[in-house]
Amino acid sequence: MIYTFFIKPILFLFEPEKAHNIAFFLFKLIYKIPYISKLLNKSFCIDDDRLKRKLFGIDFKNPVGLAAGFDKNAEVFNEFSDFGFGFIEIGTVTPIAQSGNPKPRLFRLKKDSAIINRMGFNNDGVETIVNRLKNKYKDIIIGGNIGKNKNTSNEKAVDDYLFSFERIAPYVDYLVLNVSSPNTPGLIKLQEEEYLSNLLKRVQKLNFGKFNKPILVKISPDLSFVQIDKVLDLIKKYKVSGIIATNTTSKRKNLSIGNEKINKIGNGGLSGQPLFNKSLEIVSYIRSKNASLPIVAVGGISSPEKALQIMNAGASLIQIYTSFIYSGPSIVKKINSKLLIS
Repeated sequence: MIYTFFIKPILFLFEPEKAHNIAFFLFKLIYKIPYISKLLNKSFCIDDDRLKRKLFGIDFKNPVGLAAGFDKNAEVFNEFSDFGFGFIEIGTVTPIAQSGNPKPRLFRLKKDSAIINRMGFNNDGVETIVNRLKNKYKDIIIGGNIGKNKNTSNEKAVDDYLFSFERIAPYVDYLVLNVSSPNTPGLIKLQEEEYLSNLLKRVQKLNFGKFNKPILVKISPDLSFVQIDKVLDLIKKYKVSGIIATNTTSKRKNLSIGNEKINKIGNGGLSGQPLFNKSLEIVSYIRSKNASLPIVAVGGISSPEKALQIMNAGASLIQIYTSFIYSGPSIVKKINSKLLIS
């Protein structure tokens, strides 16, 4: 209620990226208040054995996670654990810090509870982010989402993934290979068989030889079923631990907003409510092809009912991002509460 009627209206007075930065600043400030952590934890967290999940050797307190992109620089993962998440994914992280695409690059579609972004993997670089991860003091599962720098060619992309993997692996519980963001030139081509096979082969060689961490691949909702089949074959071949379905979409379907405004916004990945049916379709398809592969569902999960629907379709875990912005932190507790009574 406080978020919906007070905090959100104020934040939405600012352009989205500035609002995000203001929210982070204020949140860090609030955390200087004594006992605020305990208060938030008591308000938002549900501790119930029925919510627990064990996947790829990791014990999750509950199946609701914060998707990559929100705390991309690992600034507030300790504090955000008090909002009831079962896990938090940081990143996408690249070897070298980069500023991302020109601003403005983040846009709200309020009527559709959606967002379009073309951030472009803006992040502080793996070395800085690793130093923040070393300061973890909360009992929260952390995933590390990694990608390539904008100026790295696809032919040399594997080197970027290996560089970040080796540095970040000791400080996270699982890793995600982001090969599906539409906002880095050429990145989505890494989902193609030739590129992905080489990437998985070399990453797993490093992983099995030194770290033995769970690895997941994050795919695009714009893949055809034939393309998904090829990804699933490679996941099986290289003993990948799971799949994240899905990233943002380049398509502009299921929107109430007019084409004129959409064209004015321009390129970028669409997330939020309009993506749900596509994410649901892909999760259902993957589960029909593989009964045991862990699936992390993300995309348009904007209510407890949709969370339950996509889990019933085969998701092992879910992640939220856009719904957290539109609904506030209470959405996590509402989803977990729904799962308990269903």
